[in-house]
Amino acid sequence: MSVEAIGFIGVAILLVAILIRIPIGLALSSVGLLGYAWADGWPKALKMFGTIPFELASAYSLSVVPLFILMGAVASRANMSRELFDAANAVFSGFRGALANATIGACAAFGAICGSSIATAATFSKVAIPEMRRYGYDEGFAAGAVASAGTLGILIPPSIILAIYAIVAEQSLPKLFAAALIPGLVLAALYVATVMIVTRMNPNIAPMVPSMPMIERVRAAKGLWKLATLFFLAVVGIYLGIFSPTEAAGVSAFVAILIGFGTRRLSWRGLLDSLMETAFATAMLFFIVVGAFMFSRFVVLTQLPTHLLNWVQAMGLSPLAILMSVIVLFILLGTFLEEVSTILITVPVLLPLLMKVGYDGIWFGIMVTVLATVGLISPPTGMTVFVIQAQNPEIPVTKIYRGTLPFLIADFVLIALLIAFPGMALWLPAALKL
Repeated sequence: MSVEAIGFIGVAILLVAILIRIPIGLALSSVGLLGYAWADGWPKALKMFGTIPFELASAYSLSVVPLFILMGAVASRANMSRELFDAANAVFSGFRGALANATIGACAAFGAICGSSIATAATFSKVAIPEMRRYGYDEGFAAGAVASAGTLGILIPPSIILAIYAIVAEQSLPKLFAAALIPGLVLAALYVATVMIVTRMNPNIAPMVPSMPMIERVRAAKGLWKLATLFFLAVVGIYLGIFSPTEAAGVSAFVAILIGFGTRRLSWRGLLDSLMETAFATAMLFFIVVGAFMFSRFVVLTQLPTHLLNWVQAMGLSPLAILMSVIVLFILLGTFLEEVSTILITVPVLLPLLMKVGYDGIWFGIMVTVLATVGLISPPTGMTVFVIQAQNPEIPVTKIYRGTLPFLIADFVLIALLIAFPGMALWLPAALKL
Protein backbone atom coordinates (compact mmCIF):
# COMPACT_ATOMS: atom_id res chain seq x y z
CA MET A 1 0.00 0.00 0.00
CA SER A 2 1.28 3.50 -0.85
CA VAL A 3 2.20 5.94 1.92
CA GLU A 4 -0.39 8.45 0.70
CA ALA A 5 -3.12 5.81 1.09
CA ILE A 6 -1.86 5.13 4.61
CA GLY A 7 -2.11 8.89 5.28
CA PHE A 8 -5.75 9.10 4.19
CA ILE A 9 -6.62 5.97 6.18
CA GLY A 10 -4.94 7.50 9.25
CA VAL A 11 -6.99 10.70 8.98
CA ALA A 12 -10.19 8.65 8.61
CA ILE A 13 -9.33 6.55 11.66
CA LEU A 14 -8.59 9.71 13.66
CA LEU A 15 -12.01 11.18 12.84
CA VAL A 16 -13.73 7.93 13.79
CA ALA A 17 -11.79 7.81 17.08
CA ILE A 18 -12.90 11.36 17.89
CA LEU A 19 -16.53 10.60 17.02
CA ILE A 20 -16.58 7.62 19.41
CA ARG A 21 -15.27 9.92 22.16
CA ILE A 22 -11.71 8.66 22.53
CA PRO A 23 -9.78 11.49 24.28
CA ILE A 24 -8.29 13.74 21.63
CA GLY A 25 -4.71 13.54 22.91
CA LEU A 26 -4.83 9.75 23.00
CA ALA A 27 -6.41 9.59 19.54
CA LEU A 28 -3.79 11.89 17.99
CA SER A 29 -0.80 10.11 19.55
CA SER A 30 -2.12 6.61 18.81
CA VAL A 31 -2.89 7.31 15.16
CA GLY A 32 0.41 9.15 14.78
CA LEU A 33 2.47 6.32 16.27
CA LEU A 34 0.67 3.41 14.58
CA GLY A 35 0.47 5.21 11.24
CA TYR A 36 4.16 6.12 11.34
CA ALA A 37 5.05 2.51 12.17
CA TRP A 38 2.87 1.26 9.31
CA ALA A 39 4.47 3.65 6.84
CA ASP A 40 8.12 3.54 7.97
CA GLY A 41 8.58 0.71 10.45
CA TRP A 42 8.52 0.38 14.23
CA PRO A 43 12.15 1.37 14.96
CA LYS A 44 11.74 4.85 13.45
CA ALA A 45 8.23 5.19 14.90
CA LEU A 46 9.45 4.42 18.44
CA LYS A 47 12.33 6.86 18.00
CA MET A 48 9.81 9.56 17.01
CA PHE A 49 7.60 8.56 19.95
CA GLY A 50 10.52 9.07 22.36
CA THR A 51 11.96 12.28 20.97
CA ILE A 52 8.85 14.44 20.48
CA PRO A 53 7.77 14.63 24.16
CA PHE A 54 11.37 15.46 25.16
CA GLU A 55 11.69 18.14 22.47
CA LEU A 56 8.40 19.78 23.47
CA ALA A 57 9.08 19.56 27.21
CA SER A 58 12.40 21.37 26.71
CA ALA A 59 11.04 23.92 24.20
CA TYR A 60 11.48 27.45 25.55
CA SER A 61 8.67 28.79 23.36
CA LEU A 62 6.09 26.53 25.02
CA SER A 63 6.63 28.08 28.45
CA VAL A 64 4.51 31.04 27.34
CA VAL A 65 1.36 28.90 27.63
CA PRO A 66 1.34 28.11 31.40
CA LEU A 67 2.51 31.64 32.24
CA PHE A 68 -0.41 33.27 30.41
CA ILE A 69 -2.79 30.72 31.96
CA LEU A 70 -1.41 31.64 35.41
CA MET A 71 -1.89 35.35 34.76
CA GLY A 72 -5.54 34.81 33.84
CA ALA A 73 -6.18 32.54 36.82
CA VAL A 74 -4.69 35.06 39.24
CA ALA A 75 -6.58 37.96 37.65
CA SER A 76 -9.85 36.06 38.00
CA ARG A 77 -9.28 35.26 41.69
CA ALA A 78 -8.13 38.84 42.41
CA ASN A 79 -11.65 40.02 41.46
CA MET A 80 -10.48 42.03 38.43
CA SER A 81 -13.45 40.74 36.44
CA ARG A 82 -15.92 42.47 38.77
CA GLU A 83 -14.03 45.74 38.46
CA LEU A 84 -13.97 45.45 34.67
CA PHE A 85 -17.70 44.82 34.52
CA ASP A 86 -18.43 47.81 36.78
CA ALA A 87 -16.22 50.07 34.67
CA ALA A 88 -17.78 48.88 31.40
CA ASN A 89 -21.27 49.27 32.87
CA ALA A 90 -20.41 52.86 33.80
CA VAL A 91 -19.46 53.57 30.17
CA PHE A 92 -22.65 52.10 28.67
CA SER A 93 -25.12 53.08 31.38
CA GLY A 94 -28.12 55.03 30.15
CA PHE A 95 -28.38 53.09 26.87
CA ARG A 96 -30.73 50.21 26.19
CA GLY A 97 -28.83 46.95 26.44
CA ALA A 98 -26.20 48.64 28.63
CA LEU A 99 -25.56 45.58 30.79
CA ALA A 100 -25.14 43.31 27.76
CA ASN A 101 -22.74 45.78 26.17
CA ALA A 102 -20.93 46.15 29.50
CA THR A 103 -20.44 42.39 29.46
CA ILE A 104 -19.00 42.54 25.94
CA GLY A 105 -16.65 45.38 26.87
CA ALA A 106 -15.56 43.65 30.07
CA CYS A 107 -14.99 40.32 28.29
CA ALA A 108 -12.91 42.06 25.62
CA ALA A 109 -10.79 43.69 28.32
CA PHE A 110 -10.54 40.53 30.42
CA GLY A 111 -9.51 38.60 27.31
CA ALA A 112 -6.43 40.82 27.23
CA ILE A 113 -5.27 39.34 30.55
CA CYS A 114 -6.80 35.87 30.36
CA GLY A 115 -6.46 34.34 26.88
CA SER A 116 -9.15 31.69 27.38
CA SER A 117 -12.75 31.84 26.20
CA ILE A 118 -13.91 29.15 28.64
CA ALA A 119 -12.41 31.02 31.60
CA THR A 120 -13.79 34.36 30.39
CA ALA A 121 -17.32 32.97 29.90
CA ALA A 122 -17.27 31.16 33.25
CA THR A 123 -16.06 34.26 35.07
CA PHE A 124 -18.61 36.68 33.64
CA SER A 125 -21.43 34.18 33.90
CA LYS A 126 -21.15 34.64 37.66
CA VAL A 127 -20.84 38.43 37.41
CA ALA A 128 -23.10 39.57 34.57
CA ILE A 129 -26.05 37.15 34.30
CA PRO A 130 -27.38 37.76 37.85
CA GLU A 131 -27.11 41.51 37.23
CA MET A 132 -28.99 41.34 33.92
CA ARG A 133 -31.71 39.12 35.38
CA ARG A 134 -32.11 41.53 38.29
CA TYR A 135 -32.98 44.30 35.83
CA GLY A 136 -35.46 42.13 33.89
CA TYR A 137 -33.37 41.02 30.90
CA ASP A 138 -34.57 37.99 28.96
CA GLU A 139 -32.54 35.13 30.44
CA GLY A 140 -31.81 33.54 27.05
CA PHE A 141 -30.53 36.82 25.63
CA ALA A 142 -28.47 37.50 28.77
CA ALA A 143 -26.86 34.05 28.71
CA GLY A 144 -26.33 34.22 24.94
CA ALA A 145 -24.60 37.59 25.26
CA VAL A 146 -22.21 36.24 27.90
CA ALA A 147 -21.48 33.04 25.94
CA SER A 148 -20.73 35.06 22.80
CA ALA A 149 -18.72 37.77 24.53
CA GLY A 150 -16.67 35.07 26.23
CA THR A 151 -15.31 33.98 22.84
CA LEU A 152 -13.40 37.27 22.63
CA GLY A 153 -10.97 35.72 25.13
CA ILE A 154 -9.28 33.62 22.41
CA LEU A 155 -9.06 36.42 19.82
CA ILE A 156 -7.89 39.49 21.72
CA PRO A 157 -4.20 39.01 22.61
CA PRO A 158 -2.64 37.46 24.54
CA SER A 159 -4.41 34.31 23.41
CA ILE A 160 -3.65 30.72 24.37
CA ILE A 161 -5.06 29.52 21.03
CA LEU A 162 -2.73 31.82 19.08
CA ALA A 163 0.20 30.54 21.14
CA ILE A 164 -0.73 26.95 20.26
CA TYR A 165 -1.20 27.87 16.59
CA ALA A 166 2.19 29.62 16.52
CA ILE A 167 3.89 26.44 17.73
CA VAL A 168 2.06 24.04 15.42
CA ALA A 169 2.19 26.28 12.34
CA GLU A 170 5.72 27.54 13.06
CA GLN A 171 4.59 31.17 12.85
CA SER A 172 5.72 34.23 14.80
CA LEU A 173 3.74 34.70 18.02
CA PRO A 174 4.39 38.50 18.20
CA LYS A 175 3.05 38.81 14.64
CA LEU A 176 -0.02 36.75 15.53
CA PHE A 177 -0.70 38.87 18.62
CA ALA A 178 -0.42 42.05 16.55
CA ALA A 179 -2.56 40.61 13.75
CA ALA A 180 -5.33 39.61 16.17
CA LEU A 181 -5.74 42.99 17.86
CA ILE A 182 -7.74 44.83 15.19
CA PRO A 183 -10.03 41.87 14.29
CA GLY A 184 -10.62 41.33 18.02
CA LEU A 185 -11.67 44.94 18.53
CA VAL A 186 -13.80 44.83 15.38
CA LEU A 187 -15.60 41.72 16.63
CA ALA A 188 -16.24 43.39 20.00
CA ALA A 189 -17.68 46.41 18.13
CA LEU A 190 -19.85 44.10 15.99
CA TYR A 191 -21.19 42.45 19.16
CA VAL A 192 -22.03 45.88 20.61
CA ALA A 193 -23.82 46.81 17.37
CA THR A 194 -25.68 43.48 17.54
CA VAL A 195 -26.98 44.28 21.02
CA MET A 196 -28.11 47.74 19.87
CA ILE A 197 -29.96 46.31 16.85
CA VAL A 198 -31.58 43.43 18.74
CA THR A 199 -32.72 45.59 21.65
CA ARG A 200 -34.12 48.22 19.28
CA MET A 201 -36.11 45.54 17.45
CA ASN A 202 -37.33 43.97 20.71
CA PRO A 203 -37.03 46.41 23.65
CA ASN A 204 -38.65 43.96 26.07
CA ILE A 205 -35.63 41.67 26.20
CA ALA A 206 -33.41 44.39 27.69
CA PRO A 207 -35.13 47.03 29.84
CA MET A 208 -33.42 50.40 30.21
CA VAL A 209 -31.00 50.69 33.16
CA PRO A 210 -30.74 54.12 34.83
CA SER A 211 -27.78 56.26 33.84
CA MET A 212 -24.93 56.71 36.34
CA PRO A 213 -23.82 60.13 37.56
CA MET A 214 -20.42 61.21 36.26
CA ILE A 215 -18.76 60.88 39.67
CA GLU A 216 -19.79 57.22 39.85
CA ARG A 217 -18.49 56.60 36.34
CA VAL A 218 -15.09 58.03 37.26
CA ARG A 219 -15.01 55.98 40.47
CA ALA A 220 -15.84 52.79 38.56
CA ALA A 221 -13.08 53.47 36.02
CA LYS A 222 -10.35 53.69 38.66
CA GLY A 223 -9.90 49.91 38.83
CA LEU A 224 -8.83 49.79 35.18
CA TRP A 225 -5.23 50.62 36.09
CA LYS A 226 -4.68 46.94 36.86
CA LEU A 227 -5.84 45.89 33.40
CA ALA A 228 -3.79 48.65 31.76
CA THR A 229 -0.65 47.53 33.59
CA LEU A 230 -1.04 43.86 32.70
CA PHE A 231 -2.01 44.61 29.09
CA PHE A 232 1.06 46.80 28.67
CA LEU A 233 3.36 44.11 30.04
CA ALA A 234 1.72 41.18 28.23
CA VAL A 235 1.00 42.72 24.83
CA VAL A 236 2.34 46.24 24.31
CA GLY A 237 5.72 45.20 25.68
CA ILE A 238 5.92 42.56 22.93
CA TYR A 239 4.86 45.05 20.25
CA LEU A 240 7.53 47.54 21.36
CA GLY A 241 10.24 44.88 21.48
CA ILE A 242 10.77 45.28 25.23
CA PHE A 243 9.94 41.65 25.97
CA SER A 244 9.88 38.39 24.10
CA PRO A 245 6.50 36.59 24.41
CA THR A 246 7.83 34.28 27.14
CA GLU A 247 9.39 37.18 29.08
CA ALA A 248 6.15 39.16 28.76
CA ALA A 249 4.13 36.22 30.04
CA GLY A 250 6.45 35.67 33.00
CA VAL A 251 6.60 39.35 34.00
CA SER A 252 2.85 39.91 33.63
CA ALA A 253 2.03 36.77 35.65
CA PHE A 254 4.38 37.91 38.42
CA VAL A 255 2.95 41.45 38.40
CA ALA A 256 -0.61 40.04 38.50
CA ILE A 257 0.34 38.19 41.70
CA LEU A 258 1.89 41.35 43.16
CA ILE A 259 -1.23 43.38 42.33
CA GLY A 260 -3.46 40.70 43.82
CA PHE A 261 -1.57 40.66 47.12
CA GLY A 262 -0.97 44.42 47.12
CA THR A 263 -4.68 45.19 46.80
CA ARG A 264 -5.55 42.40 49.28
CA ARG A 265 -7.80 40.72 46.70
CA LEU A 266 -5.66 37.58 46.47
CA SER A 267 -5.03 35.19 49.35
CA TRP A 268 -2.39 32.48 49.65
CA ARG A 269 -5.17 29.93 49.12
CA GLY A 270 -6.21 31.81 45.97
CA LEU A 271 -2.63 31.72 44.69
CA LEU A 272 -2.41 27.97 45.39
CA ASP A 273 -5.70 27.41 43.56
CA SER A 274 -4.37 29.47 40.63
CA LEU A 275 -1.20 27.38 40.48
CA MET A 276 -3.20 24.13 40.59
CA GLU A 277 -5.55 25.36 37.86
CA THR A 278 -2.52 26.31 35.75
CA ALA A 279 -0.91 22.90 36.28
CA PHE A 280 -4.06 20.96 35.33
CA ALA A 281 -4.82 23.15 32.28
CA THR A 282 -1.22 23.04 31.08
CA ALA A 283 -0.96 19.25 31.47
CA MET A 284 -4.15 18.76 29.48
CA LEU A 285 -3.01 21.12 26.70
CA PHE A 286 0.49 19.71 26.47
CA PHE A 287 -0.78 16.13 26.27
CA ILE A 288 -2.89 17.17 23.28
CA VAL A 289 0.01 19.12 21.74
CA VAL A 290 2.35 16.12 22.03
CA GLY A 291 -0.24 13.95 20.30
CA ALA A 292 -0.71 16.60 17.62
CA PHE A 293 3.00 16.76 16.88
CA MET A 294 3.14 12.98 16.55
CA PHE A 295 0.19 13.06 14.17
CA SER A 296 1.85 15.93 12.29
CA ARG A 297 5.05 13.88 11.78
CA PHE A 298 2.92 11.07 10.39
CA VAL A 299 1.15 13.49 8.03
CA VAL A 300 4.48 14.88 6.79
CA LEU A 301 5.86 11.36 6.26
CA THR A 302 2.89 10.41 4.07
CA GLN A 303 3.14 13.70 2.13
CA LEU A 304 -0.60 14.13 2.60
CA PRO A 305 -0.58 17.96 2.12
CA THR A 306 1.27 17.56 -1.20
CA HIS A 307 -1.19 14.96 -2.46
CA LEU A 308 -4.09 17.12 -1.29
CA LEU A 309 -2.64 20.09 -3.21
CA ASN A 310 -2.23 18.00 -6.36
CA TRP A 311 -5.81 16.80 -6.05
CA VAL A 312 -7.10 20.36 -5.60
CA GLN A 313 -5.10 21.58 -8.60
CA ALA A 314 -6.51 18.74 -10.68
CA MET A 315 -10.01 19.84 -9.65
CA GLY A 316 -9.26 23.35 -10.95
CA LEU A 317 -10.58 25.09 -7.83
CA SER A 318 -9.80 28.76 -7.33
CA PRO A 319 -7.99 29.90 -4.14
CA LEU A 320 -11.25 31.44 -2.87
CA ALA A 321 -13.15 28.19 -3.47
CA ILE A 322 -10.48 26.29 -1.55
CA LEU A 323 -10.68 28.78 1.31
CA MET A 324 -14.47 28.56 1.45
CA SER A 325 -14.22 24.76 1.60
CA VAL A 326 -11.78 25.04 4.52
CA ILE A 327 -14.12 27.48 6.30
CA VAL A 328 -17.04 25.06 5.94
CA LEU A 329 -14.84 22.25 7.27
CA PHE A 330 -13.84 24.30 10.32
CA ILE A 331 -17.46 25.21 11.04
CA LEU A 332 -18.49 21.54 10.84
CA LEU A 333 -15.62 20.39 13.05
CA GLY A 334 -16.44 23.16 15.52
CA THR A 335 -19.85 21.62 16.14
CA PHE A 336 -18.31 18.60 17.90
CA LEU A 337 -14.66 19.48 18.68
CA GLU A 338 -13.27 22.12 21.01
CA GLU A 339 -11.07 24.78 19.41
CA VAL A 340 -7.61 23.48 20.42
CA SER A 341 -8.33 20.03 18.99
CA THR A 342 -9.69 21.48 15.75
CA ILE A 343 -6.57 23.56 15.20
CA LEU A 344 -4.14 20.78 16.09
CA ILE A 345 -5.84 18.27 13.79
CA THR A 346 -6.35 20.49 10.74
CA VAL A 347 -3.44 22.95 10.61
CA PRO A 348 -0.70 20.41 9.73
CA VAL A 349 -2.78 19.25 6.76
CA LEU A 350 -4.46 22.45 5.56
CA LEU A 351 -1.93 25.24 6.19
CA PRO A 352 0.59 24.01 3.55
CA LEU A 353 -2.25 23.78 1.03
CA LEU A 354 -3.50 27.31 1.70
CA MET A 355 -0.01 28.83 1.69
CA LYS A 356 0.67 27.15 -1.68
CA VAL A 357 -2.37 28.89 -3.20
CA GLY A 358 -1.33 32.29 -1.86
CA TYR A 359 -2.76 32.76 1.64
CA ASP A 360 -0.59 34.09 4.45
CA GLY A 361 0.11 31.89 7.49
CA ILE A 362 -0.42 34.76 9.95
CA TRP A 363 -3.71 35.76 8.30
CA PHE A 364 -4.87 32.14 8.34
CA GLY A 365 -4.11 31.94 12.07
CA ILE A 366 -6.49 34.83 12.71
CA MET A 367 -9.12 33.30 10.43
CA VAL A 368 -8.81 29.97 12.24
CA THR A 369 -9.24 31.72 15.60
CA VAL A 370 -12.35 33.57 14.42
CA LEU A 371 -13.78 30.28 13.14
CA ALA A 372 -13.07 28.83 16.58
CA THR A 373 -15.29 31.54 18.10
CA VAL A 374 -18.11 30.26 15.86
CA GLY A 375 -17.61 26.72 17.12
CA LEU A 376 -17.65 27.87 20.75
CA ILE A 377 -21.28 29.03 20.48
CA SER A 378 -22.59 26.63 17.81
CA PRO A 379 -24.83 23.64 18.60
CA PRO A 380 -24.63 20.86 19.54
CA THR A 381 -21.44 21.21 21.62
CA GLY A 382 -20.68 24.93 21.95
CA MET A 383 -18.29 24.93 24.90
CA THR A 384 -19.07 28.39 26.28
CA VAL A 385 -22.79 27.64 26.08
CA PHE A 386 -22.42 24.53 28.22
CA VAL A 387 -20.13 26.32 30.68
CA ILE A 388 -22.82 28.92 31.25
CA GLN A 389 -25.62 26.36 31.39
CA ALA A 390 -23.67 24.39 34.00
CA GLN A 391 -23.50 27.50 36.19
CA ASN A 392 -27.11 28.48 35.47
CA PRO A 393 -28.97 25.14 35.21
CA GLU A 394 -32.35 26.86 35.40
CA ILE A 395 -31.75 28.38 31.92
CA PRO A 396 -32.46 25.75 29.20
CA VAL A 397 -29.58 25.21 26.79
CA THR A 398 -31.92 25.79 23.83
CA LYS A 399 -32.63 29.29 25.15
CA ILE A 400 -28.93 30.05 25.37
CA TYR A 401 -28.37 28.87 21.80
CA ARG A 402 -31.21 31.11 20.60
CA GLY A 403 -29.57 33.98 22.46
CA THR A 404 -26.29 33.41 20.61
CA LEU A 405 -27.82 33.45 17.10
CA PRO A 406 -27.56 37.24 16.52
CA PHE A 407 -23.93 37.14 17.64
CA LEU A 408 -23.17 34.30 15.22
CA ILE A 409 -24.20 36.67 12.44
CA ALA A 410 -21.60 39.14 13.73
CA ASP A 411 -18.96 36.37 13.60
CA PHE A 412 -19.75 35.69 9.95
CA VAL A 413 -19.60 39.41 9.16
CA LEU A 414 -16.05 39.46 10.55
CA ILE A 415 -15.13 36.38 8.49
CA ALA A 416 -16.37 38.17 5.35
CA LEU A 417 -14.40 41.30 6.28
CA LEU A 418 -11.20 39.30 6.78
CA ILE A 419 -11.61 37.69 3.35
CA ALA A 420 -12.39 41.00 1.64
CA PHE A 421 -9.79 43.04 3.55
CA PRO A 422 -6.88 40.79 4.66
CA GLY A 423 -5.02 43.96 5.66
CA MET A 424 -7.30 44.08 8.71
CA ALA A 425 -5.07 41.37 10.15
CA LEU A 426 -1.80 42.02 8.32
CA TRP A 427 -1.46 45.80 8.58
CA LEU A 428 -0.45 46.10 12.24
CA PRO A 429 2.34 43.46 12.16
CA ALA A 430 3.77 45.21 9.09
CA ALA A 431 3.44 48.65 10.68
CA LEU A 432 5.22 47.45 13.83
CA LYS A 433 7.88 45.71 11.68
CA LEU A 434 7.51 42.47 13.63
